[in-house]
Amino acid sequence: MSSDIRVRFAPSPTGFLHIGGARTALFNWLYAKHTGGTLVLRVEDTDRARNTEEAARAIYDGLRWLGLDWDEGPEAGGDLGPYFQSERETIYQTYLEKLRDADRIYDDAGAVRFRFAREKVVVDDEICGHIEFDMTSPETNPDMTIRRPDGSWIFHFVNVVDDIEMKISHVIRGEDHLSNTPKHVQLYRAFGAPLPRFAHIPLILNKDGSKMSKRDQGASINTYIDGGYLPEAVRNYLCLLGWSPKDNREKIEIEEVGRLFELGKIHRKNASFDLDKCTWLNGEYVRELSDDRFHDLARQALEKAGIDLGKFSPDYVRAALETCKGKFKIFSELPPYGGFYFSDEFEYNAEGVAKHFVSENKPRLLSVREAFAAVENFDAANLEAALKAMAAQLGVKVGALVHPTRLAVTGSNAGPSLYHLLEILGKDKVLARIDRALSKF
Repeated sequence: MSSDIRVRFAPSPTGFLHIGGARTALFNWLYAKHTGGTLVLRVEDTDRARNTEEAARAIYDGLRWLGLDWDEGPEAGGDLGPYFQSERETIYQTYLEKLRDADRIYDDAGAVRFRFAREKVVVDDEICGHIEFDMTSPETNPDMTIRRPDGSWIFHFVNVVDDIEMKISHVIRGEDHLSNTPKHVQLYRAFGAPLPRFAHIPLILNKDGSKMSKRDQGASINTYIDGGYLPEAVRNYLCLLGWSPKDNREKIEIEEVGRLFELGKIHRKNASFDLDKCTWLNGEYVRELSDDRFHDLARQALEKAGIDLGKFSPDYVRAALETCKGKFKIFSELPPYGGFYFSDEFEYNAEGVAKHFVSENKPRLLSVREAFAAVENFDAANLEAALKAMAAQLGVKVGALVHPTRLAVTGSNAGPSLYHLLEILGKDKVLARIDRALSKF
């Protein structure tokens, strides 16, 4: 363990937090935890036209939602700031003069270009291994612009300067930056600064093998925040995009990942993103939630969907939610699944209407109503007995009564246990809903 290890996550605030950026932040965070090192958050906001405070806030909120804290940076402070590139102009100017003094830059039509050393650059990457880049030819590797004619800085220059100034020991970033690394190595050498260790993590691809873009489903961390996912489940899934515990486990607590995480164990091949698998994993976490946290998150999901729970007693709400636990994977699925508990004016499933609200079922549903009206102790066991007795009396299978009854009282073909939901709704509400359904035949 070494407290000298310093890693960084350096996003550009130009929109939302991308899932690839979140995974990069997570891997840096895990490595800092594993080594007892320091994680720096640095905001690369030199693109004045595209950067906004709202976008920076979205990054902070996304990281915090995932449970990823940072040791230095915005809202955390630190001795090696400022942590916004827009506030580091004087530092960049100083480093530019170092290059000018070393005769490594020249002016070109208003731009400032860095003069490459015409040599082969070797990078020993912690993940990708030994790679040699041939920079001997100006035709294939022309000298690099580091400052534009309008005075704005190119990413490569400020990125290296910041990493030097912030004493970054390990640069852990996406493999799409691997081709930039020899340029960065040349800048380090020109400044006479020690090289960090580089670790380029595999790209995240869609299931069809294409590179994941900002427009792809699941690309934004907001998809998960707004969609009712659990942060610990999404974080677990991100851990598996390029890393695994080697024993085929898929559900693994973050504390254990931190103990096991080493750069050399990150996979070399690209990771395949599967939103369905992430959703499945989320369902595994939802099933294991404590009752209190489940009910808190469930209430939030229902209220977010515009359901006013204040109209119902806490006991009623809790009983209703109890029948929904373990029946959905993400909390945004709860309102359509269990919303019928909190509104009598629901729509009927069209497919169910065509199948179950047919003429032969109207007298059957009337019979069910009569049977339920006669039940004095309106609990699940008595309701089940009453419905089965009526099915036997009518000479039909139990399902012939169950399906139209469920559709009548919930509007859906599927949902919680029928007899339990009937008990929770109570006799008056059940009979009123059956009457409403009968009027639809």
